[in-house]
Amino acid sequence: MNASSELASEYGVRELIGLLVHAIEAGGALIIFAGAVWAFARFATSGLRRRSRRSLMGEFNKIRLSLGRFLVLGLEFQLAGDVLRTAVAPGFTEIGQLAAIAAVRTLLNFFLTREIAQERAETEADQKPPMQQTVAS
Repeated sequence: MNASSELASEYGVRELIGLLVHAIEAGGALIIFAGAVWAFARFATSGLRRRSRRSLMGEFNKIRLSLGRFLVLGLEFQLAGDVLRTAVAPGFTEIGQLAAIAAVRTLLNFFLTREIAQERAETEADQKPPMQQTVAS
C-alpha cells in the first residue's frame, strides 16, 4: 500500500466517522426535542384540566421525571458522538476537549439521574395511602 492510498483510506474513515457523529448527535438532539415537545404538551393539557393543587403537583412531577429521562438519554447520545469524534488519530487538543465535554455532560447526567430518583421516590411516597395508626387500649 502506498502513501496516497493510505491517506485516501484515512480520509474516507474520517469522513465516515464524521457522518456517523452527525447522525448520532442529531439523534440525541431529536430525543431532547421530542422530550421537550412531549413535556410541554402534557404540561399544557394538565394545566387545562381543573384539578386540585395536589393533583397538579403530582402530574407536574411526573412530567418533570419523563422530561429528565429524555434529557439523560439525549445527553448520552451527545457524549457518544463526542467519543466517536476522537476515535481516529486524536491529538492532545481533541483529547482535552473530549475530557472537558465528557466531564460536564457526565456531571449533568449524574445530577439529572439523582434528581429523577429523588422525584420518583417522592412521587411513589405520595401515591401510597397513609398508614393508619393503631391506638393501644
